[in-house]
Order: sequence, then C-alpha cells, then structure tokens
Amino acid sequence: MSSEPAPAPASASTEELEADLSAATISKKQLKKDARKAEKAGKASQRQQQQQPQAEEADPFAANYGDVPVEEIQSKAISGRSWTDIGDLDEAAAGRSVLIRGSAQTLRPVSKKMAFVVLRQSMSTVQCVLVASADAGVSTQMVRFATSLSKESIVDVEGVVTLPKEPLKATTQQVEIQVRKVYCINRAIPTLPINLEDAARSEAEFEKAEQNGEKLVRVLQDTRLNYRAIDLRTPANQAIFRIQCHVENKFREFLFLENFIGIHSPKLIGGSSEGGASVFKLEYNGQPACLAQSPQLYKQMSICGGFGRVFEVGPVFRAEKSNTHRHLCEFIGLDAEMEIKEHYFEVCDIIDGLFVAIFKHLNENCQKELETINRQYPFEPLKYLEKTLKLTYEEGIKMLKVLACTLCLFHHYGDVHLHTVCSFVFSQCD
Repeated sequence: MSSEPAPAPASASTEELEADLSAATISKKQLKKDARKAEKAGKASQRQQQQQPQAEEADPFAANYGDVPVEEIQSKAISGRSWTDIGDLDEAAAGRSVLIRGSAQTLRPVSKKMAFVVLRQSMSTVQCVLVASADAGVSTQMVRFATSLSKESIVDVEGVVTLPKEPLKATTQQVEIQVRKVYCINRAIPTLPINLEDAARSEAEFEKAEQNGEKLVRVLQDTRLNYRAIDLRTPANQAIFRIQCHVENKFREFLFLENFIGIHSPKLIGGSSEGGASVFKLEYNGQPACLAQSPQLYKQMSICGGFGRVFEVGPVFRAEKSNTHRHLCEFIGLDAEMEIKEHYFEVCDIIDGLFVAIFKHLNENCQKELETINRQYPFEPLKYLEKTLKLTYEEGIKMLKVLACTLCLFHHYGDVHLHTVCSFVFSQCD
C-alpha cells in the first residue's frame, strides 16, 4: 500500500479556482466603477468651481449692487454725494437722478427681469422699479439681489425719478424711481418679531376682517414695548412724536413772544415739592432725596426773584397708583407762571391765546400727521373758538340755575319738547 495521500477530487479544485477568479473579476470591476464615479464627481466639482467665477464675470453690472462692507460705512471718507429725502420726491423731481436711503418695506418680484421695492424713510414711502436692461445697467442678477433682501433692511438706491401712469395707492410719494444702483447697508434678520403691517392696523380693520371670517394678527402693548424700536416705525407713532414736538415748540415760541423766560428747575430735591404722599423717594449719597413732583416752588421763586413771567418744559414725577393701564407716574409738563397786575383774567388771556395758537398751528402745519394718526386711531376734528368764551361769576350762576330748572322740569313732566322747556326756563330763571 502507498503512504501518499489520495489526490483531491478534480471537481473541488476547479470550483475553488473559479470562485477565486470570479472574486478577482468582481473586485476589479468594482474598482473600475468606483474610479469612474470618483472621476465624474471630480469633473463635476471642477465644472462647478469654474462656473461660479464665469457667472460673476458674465454680469457686467456687478458693481451696481451688493452688500456694503461694514468697514466702508465707518467714517472712512467723505464721498461728497448729494442725498435726497424721500419726502421731498414730487413731480418737480421727475427726470432727475437721485440718491436715497431707506428701509425696505415691501419687496415684490414680478418676474426674473422685473421687481418692485418700496423704501420708507420716517413717514414717507416711494416705489422703486427694477427692470433688467443693458441700457439701464440692471441685470437679472441685480433684480434677484434686490428681491432677496429682508424686510426692514437699510438700502441705498440710486436712480431716475419718473411719473407713474396711474396714481400709486401703496406709497405716500406719487413718483417712482427707476433703479440704476442698489446697495444693502445693513440686512435685517429674515423674520422680525413683529410685522409693521400688523402693528399699524386700526380697530376698524380688525372688525372688518372678523366680519369676513378672517383672522388678523393683533400686536399687543407688551409686545410693542418689548420691541419698541420696531413699533416706533409705524406711521401713527412717527406722527405722534412729530405732533408732540410741534406742541412743545409752539408752547415755547408763544410764551417767548409774550416776554416769558424759560427756566430749568432741579428734579432731584431734598424733600417733596407738593406733599409727601405721591413722591418717589431715594437715597442720594447717604441722604434722603425725592424726585420733583412739580416745578411750582421754583417758578414762584423766579417770580419773587424779579423775572415776572417764566415757563418750563420738563419731566414731572408722581408716585401715584393707577387703576387703569394709563400711568402718569412720569410725564413732560408744560408749566408757566406769571405775576398778575390787576385781575386773574390776565392769566386767562395768556392761556386762551396759547391754546388757540397751538390748535391753529397743528391745523395749518400738521395735517399730514393728523390724518396719519386718524387712520389708526380715529378721532373727531378739534373745534374751538378763535376767542374763548368768558363768563362772569354772576353769568355762571345764572347758567347753573337754568340747568337745574331744566333738570327739574324733565324729572317732573317727563318727555317734554326741549325747545318748550328751555324757553320756559329762561323766562322764569332771571
């Protein structure tokens, strides 16, 4: 018998060899496939990198738009450019090239080649039109850039003023600006905490929407105060602050012409100025102190000091508790004091003239502001007499008697014709 091992079956060796060859073939194919994929990915990446600069180079008007770096607006140089206020844009400016700055209030793309941007500056708004055109120096990329801006972003626009074919309803200025250049000075965050359109709505708009089954967002007072910087941009708030400024200036102007002298009394004092119940108390360098409740004492000191007539515009502090949401713990007081020569009607005449002068000034110079406030917070037009009615003590008593008699007759006889009652009362109450 032979001691050599029996040879392995031929079929087994063949199967192992075929498996090895198959594995080797699959591995090579996979490697080639992976290599082709990597090559394609590399070429695609290369093409993408090449296309980006080509796209930028393809826009010959790239210098006419973009985000302005912060470094360029930090007082590096004086350009000498002439700026135009949006509120000054009118029909007389048609055909003129202007440079304006404002907040992007509305962004409305019409197509790839056209868009509208409404800019707001204080209480004034103007519509800016972008139309892709080689003659105007506006590209489709520039239109896309303008519409990509977020609302309330600060934007500079340079363009030509034109007159629209139809009156504009969405802007205060009845002109348009054909944009030639647009730059973003400061981008606002994409989503603001409050929307100006919501904050500027009137109660009438909410009621109308509710009747139509619509639900509008209502911006409550706490939210307004939390984001006061945004809330102040609403047209009504802009107008309120302007009217306040007009009232203060007219107050000063009228009294100055009546020989009043402006004073500034201290607001941090050693004790209460009108009584201790409603005073803010604090400690000042280890000593008790109070916030002034009124400049009354100092006005009287000025009169005694020989000034004759004084006035002051300044803060007043009252630590008074309130049962309503309107608090008067701090306000700006318009105070006046004057000596009386003979009769207290001297004071009445000054006060009469002061109020009439303020009312006339507001009606003549603040119609735009009054209409703006009226749209959100409706009010009745102010009515007043050019010469305020004056009554003597005797005349006042007589009127009170007439009123008392009228009320008694109504109570006694019930529903009586008013004209009959008043005629009887006037005839009996002399």
